[in-house]
Amino acid sequence: MLRGVRGAITVDENTKEEIVSRTQELLRAIVTVNDIHTDDIASAIFTVTDDLNAEFPAVAARTIGWIHIPLLCSREIPIPGSLGMCVRVLLHINTNKKQDEIVHVYLRDAKKLRPDIGTPEQDKYYISHD
Repeated sequence: MLRGVRGAITVDENTKEEIVSRTQELLRAIVTVNDIHTDDIASAIFTVTDDLNAEFPAVAARTIGWIHIPLLCSREIPIPGSLGMCVRVLLHINTNKKQDEIVHVYLRDAKKLRPDIGTPEQDKYYISHD
């Protein structure tokens, strides 16, 4: 079965190092809390807000070994007043988990995007760096 896993994280500055580091943090959190193996990942779509252009977030995925996974980067719709400095991801994974067993991960200020789905388990392992 193919399932989607969502996640987002904010970065402190528009630099290559910050975008790669924070995206790696997000991806590691998602795969850890969902017990995802690299071979189970079918593809990933990344979006960034208009204020981030120093690096592709897919570079972070490549540096953690996602060499053969199809990756795509795009811009988020620039809605006035929306959260800035944000990297979002949608992973497509092959899994036997039910939809309600998937843990979507929102870190740092991105927690504001989906306060309705934050979990104590997620917070235990991945504390926001506010």
